[in-house]
Amino acid sequence: MTIEIELKFIATPQAADRLGSQLAAWPHQYSAPLALTNIYYETPDNQLRRWDMGLRIRGIGEKYEMTLKIAGQTIGGLHQRPEYNVELTQPELDIARLPAEIWPEGCDLNALQQQLRPLFTTHFNRERWLVTWGNSQIEVALDRGEVSAGEFSEPLQEIELELKQGELADVLALAAELGKAEGLRLGSLSKAARGYWLAQGKPQQPVRPLPILQVKPKATVEEGMQAALTLALKQWQYHEELWLRGESVAQEAILEALETVRQVFSLFGALVPRKASGSLRQKLTGLIETLEDEQPAAPAFCYSPQWLDAQLTFSGWLINAGWRPFIEPKNAARLQSSFKRFADIMLGRVAADLKETFTTIRQHNEYLDKRARLSRQLLAVRLLAGAYPQHDVENWLLPWQQLAQAIQADRYHELDLLCRQALKQPAFWLNGNI
Repeated sequence: MTIEIELKFIATPQAADRLGSQLAAWPHQYSAPLALTNIYYETPDNQLRRWDMGLRIRGIGEKYEMTLKIAGQTIGGLHQRPEYNVELTQPELDIARLPAEIWPEGCDLNALQQQLRPLFTTHFNRERWLVTWGNSQIEVALDRGEVSAGEFSEPLQEIELELKQGELADVLALAAELGKAEGLRLGSLSKAARGYWLAQGKPQQPVRPLPILQVKPKATVEEGMQAALTLALKQWQYHEELWLRGESVAQEAILEALETVRQVFSLFGALVPRKASGSLRQKLTGLIETLEDEQPAAPAFCYSPQWLDAQLTFSGWLINAGWRPFIEPKNAARLQSSFKRFADIMLGRVAADLKETFTTIRQHNEYLDKRARLSRQLLAVRLLAGAYPQHDVENWLLPWQQLAQAIQADRYHELDLLCRQALKQPAFWLNGNI
């Protein structure tokens, strides 16, 4: 088994064309293009996908290799997944040659083998540069070709930075240097994810509101914060893909994702000082202002250095726990305390703030002034309420969401009634003292 650590970019043709001249500035070894063909396999009921596995056979000339990738972690465009590779003499699937311990308990390998069928393919030429950067050896690969499933296909133009030896920080630094030019964006979707989408007939994907954050049992405050930031980044990149496919309403969802990041900073502000995230805050604010004021076109903005720099900074800050050098000793201990208890306290504060904000309204035009505050607090509840039954949380949120929608639609005759109904909602959380 190996752990593959790589950063993926989606590139425009112009960015792909100039990659070689960019890399010529640093010590490197160049490998001429190779033609690669990959066949991905799946069962009729997508069993491997449900196990978060990807299975392929890769052909390179007369050589073949079977690869199984299992559940890993993706943050931004950084992919970390364990993978198992087996050399083959023929392009024939033989999953019995993979380690037995990687399969779920009770898996019938013979039955699984019989169900597996080719689902989609990728065909591309790969150029490689082994670059020396800082203290690391980083393989930069340029893949140009297509992903195909039945009658559907999509062009494939990716740049991958894979850490061969050294430090992850050097991968991020090289990525930042390459990203100073136009035409790159982080690739949050793997080739396999794109292939599955094509195999399903390119279904339209919905804009999705921020879900209620779920964290592992007995999570610490720091783990809750990391989970909240990761969720916001996933929301951002999910809707980026939709926006680039022509879903104009996805732009509002991107703004919500960026606002969610700022809300996380607010929730944890007593523990993580502003100076820890100053540069990141500034870059996110710049994106929000551009989206709100200039209404940019999706392709131009998503492939801009400004967009990429903000995502790389966010990903690096999250991966490297960039807040830790700024944490005071007493707050370091609090970050390791119970997230559940922290969430209970903060939910109480959110409710108190909403009560204070909306019980003092005397005129209808005051509702509009409070709308942004209401939206931020509802995001906060979704980031804090994962330990409670989702039904109870949704019931509590519903009247507040109806109030927010009525404010936006200027249904002024409904506002007072909706406000009273929202304020009557009983707490679903346990109260606690700081």
